[in-house]
Amino acid sequence: MKSYQNSFNEHEYYITPSEMIEFIYCKRYTYFMKCLGIRQYEEKRYKVQKGREIHEKRARTNADYLRIKQKVQKKEINISLVSRNLQIRGKIDEILMLEGGTMAPLDYKYAKYNEKIYKTLFTQMVMYALMIEEVYDKIVNRGYIVYCRDVNLVKMHEITEKDKKEVIKNINEFKLVLQGVFPKATGHKSRCIDCCYKNICIK
Repeated sequence: MKSYQNSFNEHEYYITPSEMIEFIYCKRYTYFMKCLGIRQYEEKRYKVQKGREIHEKRARTNADYLRIKQKVQKKEINISLVSRNLQIRGKIDEILMLEGGTMAPLDYKYAKYNEKIYKTLFTQMVMYALMIEEVYDKIVNRGYIVYCRDVNLVKMHEITEKDKKEVIKNINEFKLVLQGVFPKATGHKSRCIDCCYKNICIK
């Protein structure tokens, strides 16, 4: 494993997967929060609170069932990762060492599986994959999500080189917004209904 701790520059801004989820949901979240300094009070939102409870419970129980099902040879828990090249950072619930020498991120989500993975969750997973590849110098071509609202259903999602390039593109767009570029509003108007920024957002 590379010594990524020594390459971390505390004076640079590193994007987190949680920030990228908000950016994918609506890019203006990032503009209002990071450029204008207007906070959204996410601690009042039920799913955020419940998600934190799930992560705390998972940290205590740490079920071992996945190792048998997915041929996991070894796993690391609660690992902080940094990509110096992409300027992203995050803390992954589990890193799985799989048969064949590849690795995979695993994340617990307070969500149900609806026969597909949402773009926000997939982007987050690919960011973890990119960080794992840089830190461990191993191939990552899949990721796992535990859907806690479906009785801890575990689903594997493939990650392609095209997926990685798309996420890197999103990361670069995020950086432009940090520089003050005002992004387009989301095309999904239903997302604006309960948005905490709806009264100040220019349509």
